[in-house]
Amino acid sequence: DTMVDGTDLIRITATIPQAESFGLAPELLKKSSGEVTAPELVFSRWEVLDEDPFWIPTTEEEREDYGEILMNGDLSTGLDNNALKYIRMVRSRKGL
Repeated sequence: DTMVDGTDLIRITATIPQAESFGLAPELLKKSSGEVTAPELVFSRWEVLDEDPFWIPTTEEEREDYGEILMNGDLSTGLDNNALKYIRMVRSRKGL
């Protein structure tokens, strides 16, 4: 957080996944009752997720460690899988 010289504005710099930045400006305006100016989003870098979105626990040991297969929203593998969550968000946004 830094103050912008000559104003009463505070500059906040943060890194968020691009897939989660959709709808950020309207949400900030709504939650701040219009007190926040529209955010300026700048691409920083690519980063590969170390998760397989289609991995399913198959062996007995994996089932003991991670649980049985659940068909429940983003937890279809029984895990909190961000790669699968991002794929579903993109597909939903594109109407697929």
